Amino acid sequence: MKSEKYIIEVVNAVKKYKETIAVNDVSLNFERNKITGIIGRNGSGKTVLLKCICGLTKLSSGKIMVDGKIIGRDIETPKSIGVIIETPGFIQEFSGLKNLEILYMMNNKKDKEKLKEVMRTVGLNPDDKKRVSKYSLGMKQRLGIAQAIMENPDILILDEPTNALDKHGVDEFRQLLLKLKGEGKTIIIASHNSADIELLCDTVYELDGGKII
Repeated sequence: MKSEKYIIEVVNAVKKYKETIAVNDVSLNFERNKITGIIGRNGSGKTVLLKCICGLTKLSSGKIMVDGKIIGRDIETPKSIGVIIETPGFIQEFSGLKNLEILYMMNNKKDKEKLKEVMRTVGLNPDDKKRVSKYSLGMKQRLGIAQAIMENPDILILDEPTNALDKHGVDEFRQLLLKLKGEGKTIIIASHNSADIELLCDTVYELDGGKII
């Protein structure tokens, strides 16, 4: 049943890899139109939990509902979702704009001007013909953010989104997230950056050893 308050509901989620329990009986909810932070050390289970919410990894037990639909039963992956998990994969010999165009066209969308606007929003020049292989780490991260937001998703799931960004880039990114929240987006951030969490998040969960603490 669809919840008016929560867009994502995680119920007794468990993910095991052989003898390792990456997510251990986690239950939590994510409010609509809010920014929720997930903090924890490397190996705490943050990334695995995000992958399960996106439908990229199947739970061993428990359930995750997005807009009332159970992932892996009612739907394989949430429809209106933008994701950065780990390093975004791009075709290295193409420009940033060309990479976005290819991904955009896979969903039968062809608005090149919209893609240019999205690139400018994240601080990239859409007319730059430079190959992605020549991009700095910060530029690649910005392109990953552009990919996540280019289809105007209702939900954004961002794993360490400010990695490799300089101070100016981090400030711009925070302003962008607050703008997107103001437009009604639901945003989940997993981050080591405590400043991101403190400045941006309405609710914060901490994971340790796969459990909420």
